[in-house]
Amino acid sequence: MAVVETERHGQVLVVRMNRPERLNALNHELRVALAQTWTDFRRDDGLEVAILTGTGRAFCAGEDMKETLADATPGGRALDIEDPFRSGTLEKPVIAAVNGFAMGGGFMLVERTDLRVAAKGAVFEVSEAKRWLLGGYDHGHVANLPFPIAMEMALGFRFTAERFYELGFVNRLVEADAVVPTAIEMANHLLTLPPASRVNTVHMMRQMRPKASEAQRELAAALHEHGAKSDLMESRAAFAEKRAPNFKGWNDPADRYRMPGAKAE
Repeated sequence: MAVVETERHGQVLVVRMNRPERLNALNHELRVALAQTWTDFRRDDGLEVAILTGTGRAFCAGEDMKETLADATPGGRALDIEDPFRSGTLEKPVIAAVNGFAMGGGFMLVERTDLRVAAKGAVFEVSEAKRWLLGGYDHGHVANLPFPIAMEMALGFRFTAERFYELGFVNRLVEADAVVPTAIEMANHLLTLPPASRVNTVHMMRQMRPKASEAQRELAAALHEHGAKSDLMESRAAFAEKRAPNFKGWNDPADRYRMPGAKAE
């Protein structure tokens, strides 16, 4: 069974993550297969728009914790090939068809798309606060959401598709069996536009998205080192073993409020 399945609908490519038994969690095999699929899509002059979805009751559950624990590599092993979708170098538009859970790395896949269709009852979560030493500080900012909502996202609260639709993060909210057909309708609309208009507009709109400043990125890098690194694996082990985590927090308790970049008093 292929971990990524594709269907061509004229100039539209449906890309389907296909590990339903693992809620389409992003193991190394799936990440490599997606990277190759996006590379092929990018190079195919007969394809103009892609739709990303999942098989089963999840869009994508994010990082494959079992593989992470086996390999002792938080976030997964590095890929040997470029993934143009994840790197932001894919010029063609991508529509998310969110059929179920979109958690952690699965949420980040949705976030990278240009348009989003979600099934009623789908659940979204930015999971970084649960797995790393810094929560997903930039996701709400990039989505241009109000500060309290961005804070809620960064701290790992869950959002329903209904709420994200109200907030403007999701374009269409539909019944589960209409997710992919609605995404195809949206893709076909894009194909009615003059090609230059579609390409230029997508490119320009992507430039309009807010970005963290250089100083903010430097602070984020420092905060990723602020804390006990053992908690990275402990969070994953607790999740996989379905138990409460035993976090250390800081190797030196006095480091708790010694924030990187803060001036000494």
